Amino acid sequence: MKRVRLLAGLLTIAMVTACGGSDSAERSAPKGADGTVRIAINPWVGYEASAAVVAYLLKHELGYKVELKKSGEADSWKGFEDGTVDVVIENWAHPELKKTYIEDSKLAISAGQNGNKGVIGWYVPEWMVQRYPDITDYRNLSKYKDLFKTDKSGDLGQYLAGDRSYVTNDEALVKNLGLPFKVVYSGSEDALIKAAQEATEKKKPLLMYFYEPQWLFNQLKLVKINLPPYAIGCDKDPKQVACDYPPYLLDKIVSTTFAQSGGRAYELVKNFSWTNDDQNSVAYDIAVNKMSPEAAAQKWVEANKIVWQEWIPA
Repeated sequence: MKRVRLLAGLLTIAMVTACGGSDSAERSAPKGADGTVRIAINPWVGYEASAAVVAYLLKHELGYKVELKKSGEADSWKGFEDGTVDVVIENWAHPELKKTYIEDSKLAISAGQNGNKGVIGWYVPEWMVQRYPDITDYRNLSKYKDLFKTDKSGDLGQYLAGDRSYVTNDEALVKNLGLPFKVVYSGSEDALIKAAQEATEKKKPLLMYFYEPQWLFNQLKLVKINLPPYAIGCDKDPKQVACDYPPYLLDKIVSTTFAQSGGRAYELVKNFSWTNDDQNSVAYDIAVNKMSPEAAAQKWVEANKIVWQEWIPA
């Protein structure tokens, strides 16, 4: 009986040891290698369109699970540190975040450009330019300030900004260019779009922050204000910015762990590259046609195999 008990005890120890080894292997499994890809979702529909297409292909072509995490731009990068984010599919420069997470901590890397060309600027409805032809010169905005007054801006003209998490130099620009305007945050892309639509339909004056790629430009016309030209380094000090926004070649940021162990999922993300028109078509289906992001992605994927086939790793 003692020998039986001894053998049973040894078997129990062996089983516990084996199970412990298995658990340890699972815990040490690299991110992305567990069959799940974690993609940040930033708060504008163009980003959501890009993420939806990549997620659809990861799931239906490569067999991965995908987790989508909604967060602001800067907060998404924090996910590289705690393992909750593998991919930021559309990054608008953010040199300060690249320094922190890529150069200093080595927690992330760039996975290359995503093909989208970004523009940020100040815009007015086309009808305002037709009525006030010189309004596109920022130096003439002061004389039109009364047109832009609202309850929120008081005696100043209102400049309508977007979400506070967006890339923006607007408060510094208003101050440093000496413009009698108050920056009022709309809080979201939807609010900006509704303001632009109302300003166009009802001929209401509007000076606003906006950007490309953006599906709304297929529906109505906005005209960009000519701010002082951008020059390399003119926006180095955020508090002293007095120049236009730079052109943006948008890129993809991934966690270093995902780049090293994400396998075919990482290769797909790295290969992903499409045009502003591609993004706008999917974003339009989400925003206007009220399709779910996955349904809009499926529609685009089914119609554009010649584009995405090259993204699929061998």
